[in-house]
Amino acid sequence: MLIRRIARPMLATIFIAGGIDSLRNPKPRAAKAQGLVDKSVNTLPDSVTDKVPTEAETLVRINGAVQVGGGLLLATGTMPRLAALGLAGSLVPTTLAGHAFWEEADPTQRALARTQFYKNVSLLGGLLITAVDTEGKPSLAWRGRRKASAASQALAAALPAGAVASESSWESIRDRSHEGAHTLGVKSAEAAEIIRHRAPELAEAARELSAEYAEIIKNRAPELAEAARDRSTDVAELLRQRAPELADELAALATSAKSKAQDGVEEGRRRWRGVRS
Repeated sequence: MLIRRIARPMLATIFIAGGIDSLRNPKPRAAKAQGLVDKSVNTLPDSVTDKVPTEAETLVRINGAVQVGGGLLLATGTMPRLAALGLAGSLVPTTLAGHAFWEEADPTQRALARTQFYKNVSLLGGLLITAVDTEGKPSLAWRGRRKASAASQALAAALPAGAVASESSWESIRDRSHEGAHTLGVKSAEAAEIIRHRAPELAEAARELSAEYAEIIKNRAPELAEAARDRSTDVAELLRQRAPELADELAALATSAKSKAQDGVEEGRRRWRGVRS
């Protein structure tokens, strides 16, 4: 868009110019930043201050390099959102160190520092707007929500009918499952307690029944043996009487099977002769 191509270089101009001046002549800015640097060194732990420069002039040069690099990226439209975010980060220490109007005693200097402070706050707002500008494209958050919604719909469509339950339904099922498990636990405990109390009584009843059944079997054992012997004698006599009859029937069945086998062989021979001729 034409407006962005014009506005971005305009917004980046002050950072490029200020960054170049910080690189070429860092001493005036370093003198103003020395107080903030000293406070930061005294506040931050040694594990942090040992890994970063603590000289005000070096920090001013680093801040100036960040502003020049970020300004050029923003002016050319190369990664403008990231460049705007970097410039916003570099603007915060610059404002606190160079325009702390509340520490100025002279009214004129205080008014001038206040104006510069407000100017930097306005620049910071513009940079934040630029950092979230998607140029009309959907944001990452919107695209993430859309992907999640599409995935949820695809999953719901893939499930069989009736398998998709609402959050309240799942909550109800979970509550009922917990209630059922609690009830089952209570009932099981009650049943175990009843069995524990009645175990001697049940064992005594089982022993008495076993003794009664054993006595009955012992008393009726001769009678049952005699009945089995009589049945065996009857069956043996029946088989002896019907043995000739059964033998004749088996002989007839064997003769019939032999005759049918010979007829089948003869029929097979006739068909074979017919095929060959």
